[in-house]
Amino acid sequence: MLIIALIGTTVVPYNLFLHASLVKEKWKAVSDLSYARKDTIIAIALGGIVSMSIIISAAAITSAEVSNAADLALALEPLFGGFAKYVLATGLFSAGITSAITAPLAAAYVATGCLGWHSSLKSARFRAVWSIVLVLGVLLSSSGLKPIQIIKFAQVANGILLPVIVGFLLWVMNRNTLLGTYKNSKVNNIFGGLIFLISLLLAVAAINKVFNLNVF
Repeated sequence: MLIIALIGTTVVPYNLFLHASLVKEKWKAVSDLSYARKDTIIAIALGGIVSMSIIISAAAITSAEVSNAADLALALEPLFGGFAKYVLATGLFSAGITSAITAPLAAAYVATGCLGWHSSLKSARFRAVWSIVLVLGVLLSSSGLKPIQIIKFAQVANGILLPVIVGFLLWVMNRNTLLGTYKNSKVNNIFGGLIFLISLLLAVAAINKVFNLNVF
């Protein structure tokens, strides 16, 4: 469950739609393809560094009792010393502000795209969806509830949804009518297929554990 949740929070399915929408707005010509690739590589590399840093820091925690941010800061002191609370505060702020921007934005792009509305920051409907998602998040975080289980469920759901998105992308990326000479190569399909199988197995394992299906 933790593995699929980690994958779900690192490779968030809705961020794939967000990235595609932003790329579509920023680059229009075929000549821009190289810039789009470089942008994607840099983004993935930075995301990987952040994820690895979090995993390494978490592995250094020896305390078994971590129930809040204060406990987490104390648990990180052997690694960061007196700066642990500042490092944690910076990390939590960064995670919060980036999620507060990207999650509502991605939801707005997905909603407007599915409903056939104009996807633009200047669109009233687009802004309405963005605002609703943001306000709901603020209300939930201000309610005093401890949404840990909700967050875990959301990340597991993201991980379960991931193979569906990967399968759809593989199908689209191999359509001649859409991409022509820019469709996936055999090497791309091999790597894409491996990613699909791994994400599918993890998703099945997560479903098996949640519903006690005893598939394996």
